[in-house]
Amino acid sequence: MNFLQSLKMAVSSIYNNKGRSFLTMLGVIIGVAAVIAATGFALGSTASITDSIESLGANKLTVTIMDRSSNRDIDYEDFMEFTNSNADLISQMAPTVNGTSTVKFQTSVSEGVSIVGTSPDYADINDMHVQEGRYILELDMEYRQKIAVIGTTVANEIFGKINPIGEIIKIDGTPFTVVGILEEKNGSQADGEDDVIIIPVTTAQRVYRSATIRTFTVLVRESEKVGETQTLIEEFLYETYQSEDAYRVYNSAQILDTLEDITGTMALILGGIAVISLLVGGIGIMNIMLVSVTERTREIGIRKAIGARKSSILNQFIIEALVITGLGGVIGIVIGIGAIFLLISNFVPPVVDPMWVFLSFGFSLFIGLVFGIFPAVKAANLNPIEALRYE
Repeated sequence: MNFLQSLKMAVSSIYNNKGRSFLTMLGVIIGVAAVIAATGFALGSTASITDSIESLGANKLTVTIMDRSSNRDIDYEDFMEFTNSNADLISQMAPTVNGTSTVKFQTSVSEGVSIVGTSPDYADINDMHVQEGRYILELDMEYRQKIAVIGTTVANEIFGKINPIGEIIKIDGTPFTVVGILEEKNGSQADGEDDVIIIPVTTAQRVYRSATIRTFTVLVRESEKVGETQTLIEEFLYETYQSEDAYRVYNSAQILDTLEDITGTMALILGGIAVISLLVGGIGIMNIMLVSVTERTREIGIRKAIGARKSSILNQFIIEALVITGLGGVIGIVIGIGAIFLLISNFVPPVVDPMWVFLSFGFSLFIGLVFGIFPAVKAANLNPIEALRYE
C-alpha cells in the first residue's frame, strides 16, 4: 500500500468517525491556538512598550531618585543649575511629579486620570503641542498657579461639546483653570497619552504634598554624547547622595535591552504553558488511537490475512495520527490568529510571529507522530488469527 492509499484510508476513517476525530484533535486545536495567542499577547505588549520607549528618543535620559530616607535631596533649582552649567551637553531638563486623581467638571466625573506636574520644557522634550489655548509658563511655576493643560481624552470625557478653555475643573477637590488642550497623540484611547492633565510642578508638589521631586527627564544635545552626559549626571548625583543605590539614570537603549529580556522570558513562559496543553492533547490522541485499534482489530486481521504487510498497517495508523494533528494544528492556527486580531488587539497591538506559527504547527505534527507510534505499532503487531477471532 502506497502513501496515497494510506492517506485516503486515514481520511476516510476520520470522516466516518467525525465526533471521535474532533474530540481527538480538540487538545491540539486548543494547544496551538493557545501558543499563538499567548505569544501574540507577549509580543504585542513588547511592541507597545517599545514604541512608547522609542518615542522618548535616543538622546533622552531619565533620572529617578530612589532613596526616600535620605536627608539630602536634589530639588528643581539644583538640577537646573547643573543643567545650565553643562549647557554644551544638555539642551533641556524637565522635572515630573506624577499622580492619579479624580477630575470633576460640573456633574461630569473622570476617575484615574494621570496628572503630571512639570515645567515648560516638558512639552519640547516629549514633542507635545497645544492645539488650543497655551501651555504652562515659567510664571505659572513661580506663582504656583492652579492652571491645567488637558489631553483630548479628558476633554472629550468631561466636557463633551463644551469648549474647555477658561472652565474650572476640580482635581481631587482643588479647582484648576483649563488654559490649553493638547494635540491628540494616541487616538484618544483611555489610559493613553491623551488621558492626562499637565499642571505646574510647583503646584503638583502642593496638591500631592510631595516636596521632593523623584523624576527628571534630560534632553542631550547630541545622541553621541548620551553616554558622557549620563556619566556626568551620575557623578553629580553621587556627590549629593554618596550612594549609587540612591538613584538610577536610564537611557532608552538600556530600557529596551531590559524590556527585551523580560518580554522574551515572558513569551517563553507563556509559550511553554501553552505547549503543555499540546502534550495533554497528544496523550488524548494516543488514547483515542488505542481505542481505534481495538475497535478495528477484526479489520486489521482481515487486511493481514489477504496480504497486508506490517509496514502498511503501521503507516496507515501513523498517517491517521498525523492527519488528525495536522488538521487540528491548522484549525488552531486560524483560531489563534483570530483571537489576536479580534480580542487581544483591544489591549495591545496585534502581532503574529510566523516563527511561533510554524513552531506550533510543527510541534503538533511531532506530537501526532510521537503519540501515534505506540498505537500504530500495536496495530501492526496484531496476530492475524487472533485478530480474526476478536469480537
